[in-house]
Amino acid sequence: MSTLNLSWPARLRLPARDELPALTARTARALIIPLIGLLVFLFAWHIAARNIDTSLGQFPGPVQVYEQSVNLIAEHKRERDKETAFIERQEKRNAEKLAKNPAAEVRIRDYTGKPTFFDQIVTSLVTVMAGFVLASLLAIPLGILIGLNSTLHAALNPLVQLFKPVSPLAWLPLVTMVVSAVYVSDDPLFAKSFLTSLITVSLCCLWPTLINTAVGVSGISQDLKNVSKVLRLPFLTHVLKIAIPASLPAMFTGLRLSLGIAWMVLIAAEMLAQNPGLGKFVWDEFQNGSSDSLGRIMVAVLVIGMIGFLLDRAMLALQKAISWDKNAVVR
Repeated sequence: MSTLNLSWPARLRLPARDELPALTARTARALIIPLIGLLVFLFAWHIAARNIDTSLGQFPGPVQVYEQSVNLIAEHKRERDKETAFIERQEKRNAEKLAKNPAAEVRIRDYTGKPTFFDQIVTSLVTVMAGFVLASLLAIPLGILIGLNSTLHAALNPLVQLFKPVSPLAWLPLVTMVVSAVYVSDDPLFAKSFLTSLITVSLCCLWPTLINTAVGVSGISQDLKNVSKVLRLPFLTHVLKIAIPASLPAMFTGLRLSLGIAWMVLIAAEMLAQNPGLGKFVWDEFQNGSSDSLGRIMVAVLVIGMIGFLLDRAMLALQKAISWDKNAVVR
């Protein structure tokens, strides 16, 4: 005769009466207090917007921004419908052509309609992640070497301090000219605008990762260094088993700072160079000068901020996933 296994439900229990105040406080701290802060912000924004008149009309409040976000979603759907119809027309034409001549050459041309707001978001995300990964691949190994070698630190530190404060607006013209001169191809793998934004982002965002990695590696406790010496670990083993695990918190602090800087730099670079992405969307709306432009720009501002927040949370989750110290408090 079979019996029901009640071990799992038996472990479920309602909180005891003396636990309710603490549970309520945690719930309030996690949900209610942030919600109150958001409502206060929206109310202050609504009041302030009603008292600001610009050359393009009244500054958009929360309601107007919501309406423009709905319009942007509708525009994206219309553009995707046009793309689908465009592909279907080609497929129908090719089918008729093949029916008349099975040996005929047919092809499907890419849709070349205007990129939507969501297309610009994807373009910016691809560019910023490519630039961030490139910068990290350069900054992490170099930071480890600088942290382990005081002579190399003394040699490279002046260069780091020299280039670290340089604005992306200063790098962008130089990068644009270099890419135009060097990247010459009849069938380029990447667009020049993509490479220009990628390199500019990389040049501006690699410094926090490099500096924090070097600080983390140089700050390894003497006990760990002694263990490595006693075991006579090879250099690569010392780096993989001692240096990197011990410096992970500092390294991820640098990575999170670099990713935030990369996102800010990219938007500025896209606006200045008119490269595809959210920055170009903002600049085009500003130049458009319609009554809806301010609302659409405000939608872009909020989306830029939200994406930046989500990118930081993603890096935080990655840090928690690979950190060796699972009890460490990571925020």
